[in-house]
Amino acid sequence: MLARPMKKIALHLTLAIAAVAFPSHLAAQLVHENQRRQASDPQDVQNSSARHGKKRLSQEIQLTGNGNWLDCGMDVQAGEHVLLTATGKLRYADAKEDNGPEGLGRGFKDLLRVLPFNDAGRGALIGRIGDQDTAQSFLIGAQRDVLAPVSGRLSVGINQTTSDTGDGTYAVRIEIYAPEDSSTRVRVKQVTSLPGIDNQLFSKIPRRIGDKDGISGDMVNFLILGSEAAMQRVFTTAGWVKVDADAKDTVLHGILGSLSKESYLTMPMSQLYLFGRPQDYGWAHAEPISVVRSRNHLRIWKAPFEVNGEALWVGAATHDIGFERDPRNNGVTHKIDPDIDLERDYVEKTLTSTGLVGEVSHFLPDNPMKEAKTATGGTFHSNGQVLVLKLADSGRDANISTAASDKN
Repeated sequence: MLARPMKKIALHLTLAIAAVAFPSHLAAQLVHENQRRQASDPQDVQNSSARHGKKRLSQEIQLTGNGNWLDCGMDVQAGEHVLLTATGKLRYADAKEDNGPEGLGRGFKDLLRVLPFNDAGRGALIGRIGDQDTAQSFLIGAQRDVLAPVSGRLSVGINQTTSDTGDGTYAVRIEIYAPEDSSTRVRVKQVTSLPGIDNQLFSKIPRRIGDKDGISGDMVNFLILGSEAAMQRVFTTAGWVKVDADAKDTVLHGILGSLSKESYLTMPMSQLYLFGRPQDYGWAHAEPISVVRSRNHLRIWKAPFEVNGEALWVGAATHDIGFERDPRNNGVTHKIDPDIDLERDYVEKTLTSTGLVGEVSHFLPDNPMKEAKTATGGTFHSNGQVLVLKLADSGRDANISTAASDKN
């Protein structure tokens, strides 16, 4: 939650600085950075010869410019290659020219347009695999070979706002290739227990985090086993964004990140304490703009001890759903959803969708916490279970998204 007072003009200030004070000659640099991000997309396999196995499914679909997303009616299995090729043209009434599946180029005046996939231009052909609430979109363009990190339904869409309508049609051919070696498929194992995750461990982990005055707040509701690099990789691959430390950096980052989902996500997150120190990382997950009133966010600390030789990360995740008065300073802070288990489950869903999680378990400690108040007085409730994720640090599962660490 945000401990410092929040003003309604914060968003408008960011937009004003971006539109007026931001040097126009840097717009080209932003576009170049956007292209670099696309090139480093961890799901992408640029060389079609990288496909392995037998063609399992194929079909052609038509996508008109008056819609956003279309369910292709094709279920993809983790580890399969999906080859998509597209042709056709769209024309927007306010555009100077037609565009193909690669979309329109994004110039300086277009940087603040909020699109379903902000790393590409308006009108680009995009796709996603899995649940619409957690699946990460990717650029298809004229051709794309995607290695599916997770099983799920394939959807394709046009990168445009709900108020946009492009005149025209894209024809999309889809081919799904099953790997010859089923062992190459990405799998997440649901297990009843993990070695070292027991009540003896939880006797060393505080149940709640607190503010600088020692007032107890949010509940510790998830653990991650894995290296720091693997921890950062799984969050960035799942679309979570590192939160900036102060307001000045936030405004600057809001401008420079205006081509990505990082826009407006990095509003400052107050420092809370565990193991006697502030969080090592803050992560947020939401769509741009709406973050001002709602975002999924969490804090995470590296434990001062290991579990069977592996680094342990201890986290507390909550979902902001509005604003409330902060009795500590009479300011305004975010109000959290009292059903915090929903946020714990959201963390599980987004991180396991990356294919970088090896094992998942839930542990119910002795004397589980089921109801309490945050540091600002808001109530929350839980079934007391703590999510435990063991990351896949080695082999193919870990290598799928190595490039994602470049985003930091």
